[in-house]
Amino acid sequence: MNPNTKKKFGRVDLDVTAFGFGTAPIGNIFRGINEKTSDTMFRKAWDAGIRYFDTAPMYGHGLSELRTGQSLRWKNRNEFVLSSKVGRILKPAQRQTINFEPWVNAAPFTMHFDYSYDGVMRSFEDSLQRLALEHIDICFIHDIDRFTRGNEQPEVFNQAMDGAWKALSNLKEQGLVRAIGVGVNEWEVCHAALEQRDFDCFLLAGRYTLLEQGALDKFLPLCEKRGAAVVVGGGFNSGILATGAVEGAKYNYATAPDDIMIKVRKIEAVCAEYDVPLGAAALQFVVAHPAVPTFMAGTRTLKQLEQNLKWFSIEIPAQFWADLKNNGLLRDDAPVPS
Repeated sequence: MNPNTKKKFGRVDLDVTAFGFGTAPIGNIFRGINEKTSDTMFRKAWDAGIRYFDTAPMYGHGLSELRTGQSLRWKNRNEFVLSSKVGRILKPAQRQTINFEPWVNAAPFTMHFDYSYDGVMRSFEDSLQRLALEHIDICFIHDIDRFTRGNEQPEVFNQAMDGAWKALSNLKEQGLVRAIGVGVNEWEVCHAALEQRDFDCFLLAGRYTLLEQGALDKFLPLCEKRGAAVVVGGGFNSGILATGAVEGAKYNYATAPDDIMIKVRKIEAVCAEYDVPLGAAALQFVVAHPAVPTFMAGTRTLKQLEQNLKWFSIEIPAQFWADLKNNGLLRDDAPVPS
């Protein structure tokens, strides 16, 4: 598949490229990226035909939105799709008073969760100011999952289904955004949100991959039924599906456990038989599902971006996917590339 293939964004009158550009790395997560590197990656993605970009106030305490706006500012706004998120308010503060972890050299703002109606409206307006772009196409309620909020999650979820939902619904009715959704790390939370509210879309990080297909149980079928689009991020499970089962490989932001290492080695053996890069299989598998129009890939170097674009374009034989299923390495009901 070509990375710049346009696909319909669920039931919304919006087309996105099958490969999206994720901007958490340009927010300086874990280590810094300079302005030149950030802008060069945007230019490379644009030249490759990529026209969907995702950012968030959280990424670098606003730095990602600032850099995204700077790199896209003079592009024709009608030529690309942009998503951002709500749920955090940024307030200026002295750098020495801010805990930036895991961000490095981030923007001088503290972050405060706020899923109220007024808080979401302010978050949305603040994002437009940081981006200095005409509009945001897609807006996600960010991080109302257990992974982020722990024991507070049930209460936070209820707040978001009330205040944040009302705010985003009003923004959509006014034509200020075209699609509204939820962006989290757990498909179960997405499923619960779709059962309660009529969301257009979801950004699901790391929970639909070559290693994890639990979302096929209930969530993805409901999305198909309702016409909700799913943007999948974290398709490498935070590392191991790009690096392979090497020593110190990361799985869900931690050292990969033995059972995951064993499964990845088995997948790699099938990859070797067909001369298919593991990363190519990981990327292309995700967008084979009819509810998933795009994969959101974040890269911190131009080399990583170029590698991902290449992996996305490699032709993979149908028998490769059949062998993964025959060896119990992929669910039988998982859609695969044709």
